[in-house]
Amino acid sequence: MIRVVLDTNVIVSAYLNEDGPPFRVLKLALAGQVRLCSTGAILAEYQELLLRKSYPLDKRRAVLLLKALRAASTIVTPVSGLSLKLLDPDDAMFLECAEAAKADFLVTGNTRHFPAKWKFTKRITPAAFLAAWYAENSKSSSL
Repeated sequence: MIRVVLDTNVIVSAYLNEDGPPFRVLKLALAGQVRLCSTGAILAEYQELLLRKSYPLDKRRAVLLLKALRAASTIVTPVSGLSLKLLDPDDAMFLECAEAAKADFLVTGNTRHFPAKWKFTKRITPAAFLAAWYAENSKSSSL
């Protein structure tokens, strides 16, 4: 099964827009069609952003999404001490998770924040991930 790490911007975008690619990626993860890999720090960041008082989000809906994310996530112990400088050092936790999980993809809308490839993991936008996932799954279902 494809292993993915979802950047926080994908989670927030999915929450705000149920018509876009981030929402469809999130649906695949919550439905168990892809293996969502996470860490305690990543889940804490999802929570911090979804429950931030300055955002006009429905807190009950956000809490339900957070519970679903926790339930769907395979929690890994992150690899620490990346030998790589990132534009935003806070983004290191996503690559650390991806490395520990041997994730196939890091799905993000902030492609300039991450290298195109890191160890086992390819950085990819939500739309590109969906195209790759649908192409792969249409091949396997036609065999």
